[in-house]
Amino acid sequence: MKRLKIAIAGKPNSGKSSLFNQLTGLNQKIGNFPGVTVDKKTGVCELDAQTMAEVIDLPGIYSLYPRSLDEKIVTEIFSDKRNTFYPHKVVLVADSTNLQSSLLLLTQLIDLRLPVVLVLNMVDLAAKSGQNIDVKKLEQMLDLPVALINARNGQGLQELKQLLTKPVSVSSRCVYEIDPEISQPVEKTKSHFNLESNYEAYQYLQQVDNLGFLSEPEKNIIKEIASQFEFFPGKYQGAETILRYKFIQDVLSKVVVKNADSDWKKLSHRIDKVLTHKVWGYAIFFSILFLIFQSIFAWAQRPMDMIDALFANLSNTLNGIFPEGPFFDLITQGIIPGTGGIIIFVPQIAILFAFIAILEESGYMARVVFLMDKIMRKFGLSGKSVVPLISGWACAIPAIMATRTIENWKDRLITIFVTPLMSCSARLPVFAILVALIIPEGTWLGFFNLQGLALMGLYLLGFIAAILSAIVMKWIVKANEKSFLIMELPTYRMPKWSNVGYTIVEKTKTFVFEAGKVILAISIVLWWLASYGPSNSMSGVDAQVNREISEGKITEAERENQTMAYKLEHSYAGIIGKSIEPIISPLGYDWKIGIALITSFAAREVFVGTIATIYSVGNTEDQTTIKSRLKAEKNPETGGPRFTFATGLSLLIFYTFAMQCMSTLAIVKRETNGWKWPMLQLTYMTVLAYTSALLVYQVLS
Repeated sequence: MKRLKIAIAGKPNSGKSSLFNQLTGLNQKIGNFPGVTVDKKTGVCELDAQTMAEVIDLPGIYSLYPRSLDEKIVTEIFSDKRNTFYPHKVVLVADSTNLQSSLLLLTQLIDLRLPVVLVLNMVDLAAKSGQNIDVKKLEQMLDLPVALINARNGQGLQELKQLLTKPVSVSSRCVYEIDPEISQPVEKTKSHFNLESNYEAYQYLQQVDNLGFLSEPEKNIIKEIASQFEFFPGKYQGAETILRYKFIQDVLSKVVVKNADSDWKKLSHRIDKVLTHKVWGYAIFFSILFLIFQSIFAWAQRPMDMIDALFANLSNTLNGIFPEGPFFDLITQGIIPGTGGIIIFVPQIAILFAFIAILEESGYMARVVFLMDKIMRKFGLSGKSVVPLISGWACAIPAIMATRTIENWKDRLITIFVTPLMSCSARLPVFAILVALIIPEGTWLGFFNLQGLALMGLYLLGFIAAILSAIVMKWIVKANEKSFLIMELPTYRMPKWSNVGYTIVEKTKTFVFEAGKVILAISIVLWWLASYGPSNSMSGVDAQVNREISEGKITEAERENQTMAYKLEHSYAGIIGKSIEPIISPLGYDWKIGIALITSFAAREVFVGTIATIYSVGNTEDQTTIKSRLKAEKNPETGGPRFTFATGLSLLIFYTFAMQCMSTLAIVKRETNGWKWPMLQLTYMTVLAYTSALLVYQVLS
């Protein structure tokens, strides 16, 4: 069977992803281009019985002169024949209703001598606008095949597949003639690197620092040639762009039989007057965010509880079936709970990305970015940072994954860095029990619940910390790429539900199979640390418990809980807790709280379960019992309560700022393609949490 490599290219919002989904269906996968965090979407498509194609959906790009990291990847692929993703054919998707902005990239691909098929998408909207294009004449003027499709409903898809099975010749046109003034350096570069076209050599000279596939010696050679002939990169780019648009205008003037009626976008303009209004626009947007935020909590809770119960029951069932032994304990107490800790986030991820996909498909997301960009830039962020930050109140993991909509690497990195400071739902169990411990029940002004106000204050504190951190990061993070918001506002359309479904499946798979591997590994390590300890210490636990029972200190019914508490105390995790006690004691914490700090690194809500086990509470679900036990806990040094107002508030502040979630670290590692930023993030948030908690405790105590 013949195998082809086909790249789908085009500007943002041209319908590339819809066409990709139509061609590949669920036979697709998401990864990263080697060495960078830019999404790489690939899929398999059977064009006919004899031809199979690997389809690559490239990031949206207007031209080969990149402004951001994703655009740079596209430029490198098309400029490097040795690249793994260099295509046999290119499908350039153009918006039929706005051809002028879509054809700039096409003219550059023609000059690079790439075999291109021009696909005119959104033919339904073009017909609605009254526009009429002479396709045959367009094919003749460009000397390349042209296909008409509607990527949303699959119209014209079979014809496109048939076209792709046939040989596609390189266009004979040369849109941009190299200026005689620079012909010598172009010819010398072309000859030295054995390039096929003058424009390819011209791009080497123009973008020597942007082409990452070139080695340092090769870059030095190009720079020497440029210096020898006084070639200055960027000098001719403006003239080139003018010539290209002149060519495009000349082509369109001859092939567009009837121009679009300007009235066809009236409905979108009327909607925009409301949705982008300087007052109502923000009110509507925050109402939508509130709906998303509430839905992620309300709709995800039941399936998350079901998943949690499913894995808990599975552990209990297997625990009753398997014989005793470390291997089976690893399965029932390490691997299965670890896997459950991965799967339990799926409902939140699915719901969040369902909303994001609907907003993008309808055209509203572009308005959100436009609306918020000016405000967010004051804090070192971009308009596209809004949704990830707000969704961080539900869970930092899908929120960080949502930063992929941010093209500029600096803006995206800052958003990723500060998002975990937004208090997620996993902090809620910690907040709830500690607030109930230290804040009295009652109301303020006879209406506002004091504990509710304290809880709201903690969420607000996390938001303020995120914004202030973003301002600092704005000055620390250096990036060569400049951040400008250049985008078209697409017309409003009903979402294509299959595209929404594909998005949900893709993002969920990415999380489960990529971040899940790291989460599961850390879960197993944490289980081992909390389950095992030095043999001489662990072997004496049963004797110690029997002694306490015989002395009447505890009852037989409390044996199991006391045994668990002693084993945890003498485990490696307990030893670590004891070892860090001198460090955390200035915060008002003892070694027991230290163990909870360590184990809650798996997930923040583990704090409550760990505290319940340490303090020998049988029913970890009975929070009233936990609260009573914590209130009764004494500080052996002072004889007073362990959880004073100062200690409780110190813990609340610590958990507001601390990372304390391996899942978040795993996803940050994946999104930044290394451990540098997650480790810096962990260090920063830990120092911030410790310093703030220390200040609070020392002042209040």
